[in-house]
Amino acid sequence: MRMITAEDVDRSLSYAGLVETLREAFRKGAVQPVRHHHTIDRPSGTASTLLLMPAWSDFHAEDTTGHIGIKIVTVSPDNNARGKPAVMGVYLLLDGETGEPQALIDGQRLTLWRTSCASALAASYLARQDASQLLVVGAGALSPHLARAHAAVRPIRKVHIWNRTPENAARVVEMLRREGLDAEVVGDLDAAVAEADIVSCATLSTEPLVHGAMLRPGTHVDLVGAYSPAMRESDDEAIRRASVFVDTRAGALKEAGDIVQALASGAFDEENIRGDLFELARAERPGRQSADEITLFKSVGAALQDLAAVYAVYRVICAGEGA
Repeated sequence: MRMITAEDVDRSLSYAGLVETLREAFRKGAVQPVRHHHTIDRPSGTASTLLLMPAWSDFHAEDTTGHIGIKIVTVSPDNNARGKPAVMGVYLLLDGETGEPQALIDGQRLTLWRTSCASALAASYLARQDASQLLVVGAGALSPHLARAHAAVRPIRKVHIWNRTPENAARVVEMLRREGLDAEVVGDLDAAVAEADIVSCATLSTEPLVHGAMLRPGTHVDLVGAYSPAMRESDDEAIRRASVFVDTRAGALKEAGDIVQALASGAFDEENIRGDLFELARAERPGRQSADEITLFKSVGAALQDLAAVYAVYRVICAGEGA
């Protein structure tokens, strides 16, 4: 069994390449049960979350090849105060026919890549072709990946970073500037939302940060955080004004706080979900239909994304080792 490090993941993937890998994965599909979601209470501090995300190739009688995989993830919000990422994890890849373990992969780095590229995949259908100004809300480990991934599918010329702690936003800005992106810290979130072509939000917030009243016509909103019904990054007005798309309907309706809370308040109806990534990738539902349309993509993560990304990494590593 191969041990695949974070550095191996980085050298095996590109943002544009992984977007296309995910596009093909959503076209083909896979078996992905709704993930197991467990709360781990602690004597003090914020509870952690344990996520188990299995997926396997959509086997047919005439085709028993393929892969089985499971990602084990913990989300510990208090890690930020310890100088550690909130999201930790590993991914186990198994042979689809025998169940033999093939690789153990750094799940934290894998999650950053596949999550950002899933957002970029959605943006390839939902953001305006000329979208050039990106606002990233949140300055965690995912923040620079979102900037790079969106820049791989749209002509991003300016990146604004907002965070509750400006010093953390400044660190992300410096990183992006070293890579050649024109990045800047912003302090007024509402004003930055009103100017952005794409708003990409990746936080652990339980209160709305993106206010629908501030969204100008033509904006695309990408909501990555709020992975549980108790969390939220946008308000009812944002959901009400937008054409809403999700990564998977089952996951969004069960776990996505932005969707679940809007349904509970009556601001949104399940039937108003315009499509998911399967339907967009298969051209079964249209994406953006006008330059003035406000679009919103809500993701909670899909095990199919991990399986596709892991296999892409595994193929590169095997090729490099002559396997």
